[in-house]
Amino acid sequence: MLLHRLRRSMFVAVTVAALPIAGQALAQTPDHPADNSAQFPSGQDLRSMTTAGSYLAARHASVERDAAAAAAFYRSALRTDPKNNELLDRAFISSLAEGNIDEAVKLADRILKIDKTNRVARLVLGARDLKTKKYASAIQNVNLSVRGPITDLIATLLASWAMEGAGDVKGAVANIDKLAGPEWYPIFKDLHSGMILELANRQKDAGVRFERAYKLDDSALRVMDAYARWLSRNKDDKSAVAVYESFDKKLSRHPLVVEGLNDTKAGKKLPPLVDSPQAGAAEALYGIGASLTRRGGEDLALVYLQLALYLQPDHALALLALGDLYESVKKPQMAVKVYERVPANSPLKRNAQIQLATDLDATDRSEEAIKILKTVIAEDGKDLEAIMALGNIERGRKKFADCAVTYSQGIDALSGAEKNSWVYYYFRGICEERSKQWAKAEIDMKKALQLQPEQPHVLNYLGYSWIDQGINLDEAMKMIKRAVDQRPDDGYIVDSLGWAYFRIGNFEDAVKTLERAIDLKPEDPTINDHLGDAYWRVGRTLEARFQWAHARDLKPDPEELPKIEAKLANGLPDDTSSAASADKKKEDGKGG
Repeated sequence: MLLHRLRRSMFVAVTVAALPIAGQALAQTPDHPADNSAQFPSGQDLRSMTTAGSYLAARHASVERDAAAAAAFYRSALRTDPKNNELLDRAFISSLAEGNIDEAVKLADRILKIDKTNRVARLVLGARDLKTKKYASAIQNVNLSVRGPITDLIATLLASWAMEGAGDVKGAVANIDKLAGPEWYPIFKDLHSGMILELANRQKDAGVRFERAYKLDDSALRVMDAYARWLSRNKDDKSAVAVYESFDKKLSRHPLVVEGLNDTKAGKKLPPLVDSPQAGAAEALYGIGASLTRRGGEDLALVYLQLALYLQPDHALALLALGDLYESVKKPQMAVKVYERVPANSPLKRNAQIQLATDLDATDRSEEAIKILKTVIAEDGKDLEAIMALGNIERGRKKFADCAVTYSQGIDALSGAEKNSWVYYYFRGICEERSKQWAKAEIDMKKALQLQPEQPHVLNYLGYSWIDQGINLDEAMKMIKRAVDQRPDDGYIVDSLGWAYFRIGNFEDAVKTLERAIDLKPEDPTINDHLGDAYWRVGRTLEARFQWAHARDLKPDPEELPKIEAKLANGLPDDTSSAASADKKKEDGKGG
């Protein structure tokens, strides 16, 4: 119960993007991940549908954020009604969102015959022209895609890369230099001017631009990496190492930094970040797309990242950014397919494997996830991120003996300086408590509080556990109240306080507190169940049955359903007044 609460109160989902996100499942619910191969519409399905049927199916797929199905249905409808401009536009956007750029290009050509000013279609054709080295056409198309600060910047960068491809390096840099805009423009301008000059072998001029970009923001990964690489070839290893080590102090052990440091110290001259206009354009699309993802601009970010991967399919950072975007809009099945595309020889493969495992678990493929993480840990027994991910999956799947061992491995790997080292003891304590090793669990909970005094989730779990056992009642109630004081709007922690009141027989306060918890989390079956028990004890039996019925309908955990149904049939037994939930074991993380 406690850890369920921890997961849901500590980690808040990001807002959902408006574009239909690419995926394979036609209909998907968090509790019932779809069989992608079975759900995706077949050619026979599409041929048998009317225009109206395809359109309605496409709209439904869009609501489900399944761009692949939406695009297929829109294209099917478009085949039977080829002059319908709305269908054409929707099929184009859905194809672009799912990453089917070849299909989007075909539709963009058709759109521009109707509306020559369609900026997204121009951008897509510009990317196509860049990929096929039709640089003059690329310049024309991307310049016609301009609309605002972000699109103006990306159009300028892409046009400049096309100019470089056409041999006009001077014009490419001048095109970037004349661009005026927001205060965040200069770092993109200097970085891409430097890469263009570097590709043209104007190394001294490139170094000036890289140094200027680095001084603007020495914490920008791609700026730092481009500059360090240039230094390794044009100055000396010591200077490159200094740049990498400075960044490592800000973000320790980033795989690209580790690789750069190792190679530089080994005397290698590092190659430039980009080796072609296509790679440069992909870098521009990735850089802005990743920035938009972090700032809530998922719609445009999706377009830019898909186009970046169209130009450079093995761009590991773009793949990670796209996977992260899918995770942010709760589409783990799509993130899985993206992370699987990260090249095996990329230093970022390990990062991708950890995220892949997390998303596999989210789609109920936990055994595959566990296998992947164990492989990662076997390669580095002190990989705390992988260890934590494995422990969390085992804990979420109620493999409590296993997760206690995994978190112990994490504790053994701790250097002592980790800010969140308390969480390993806390999670191990949960696994120990759930595997009936309370003596060990209590020690770990106290250790977690020693490392992070007043941590509300630890206070909540330890306090509730004491109350559940009928020990240290005064101290336990104080601990839970302190947790509530810190998290007054956390429905799960408030529920723990209400349930603690119930367990000690204070039913009036239990009712008041649990009603407040319901206001905060009305959709939680456990809290509804608790309130039903409290209502029953104060004689409000009709309301109790209503809450139990509501808890039943909210899909409680399978082991709880028979208990709720028994209470609906018979009420609470008279002899369990303050122990009505003695067998209601705390789920891993819920609180109480």
